[in-house]
Amino acid sequence: MDIKEFAEQIKKKKAELVDLYERRMPVFVGRIAKDHYQENFRKQGFVNDGLQKWQPSQRLSSGGSSAGDNYGTLLSGRNHLFSSVNYTPQNARVRVYNDAPHAPTHNFGGTLKPTVTPRMRRFAWAQYYRVSGKGKKEGKRRKTSENVVQQEESTEALNWKKLALTKKTHLSIKMPARPFLGESKELDEKISEKAETEIRKILNK
Repeated sequence: MDIKEFAEQIKKKKAELVDLYERRMPVFVGRIAKDHYQENFRKQGFVNDGLQKWQPSQRLSSGGSSAGDNYGTLLSGRNHLFSSVNYTPQNARVRVYNDAPHAPTHNFGGTLKPTVTPRMRRFAWAQYYRVSGKGKKEGKRRKTSENVVQQEESTEALNWKKLALTKKTHLSIKMPARPFLGESKELDEKISEKAETEIRKILNK
């Protein structure tokens, strides 16, 4: 290889490295970050220099037996928060985000103040009957052979009943921080490893 051919090879590799940096790496980084952040939901905590476990949601300790009672914290049948982790690659950068309405409150903690609507009350009653195992016609009490005793109700059932019966027009719900997006040592390492692998591919051609 003479000097001219060598210069052409250097020029070609430089162009490939620029293309990697500006066009391909943003896509790689976005995909790696999305997978990493969604894995936080599966691990029920935030991975940054080890796993920082989330505070479990109250329904997990309510003793309910329905499918909805067994989903992990911040997970559900729809998995809206989980599925809203996404990324948009741009020139030499990538934006990783979650655009679910309550994502910041879950990620950083905060207070939600929803309005108590008739629809919310109907939903609360429906959840109460489902969790408690009572039918609407059964009412609050049932008869035994000698006495009328109140059915045993779980904490979750009582909470749904309180919501259905509350006289408040607005609720104040304090949410603990359960981070799933943010700086992560392990994520940085994954990105560095991917960058090194792709650079070596170009240089070793």
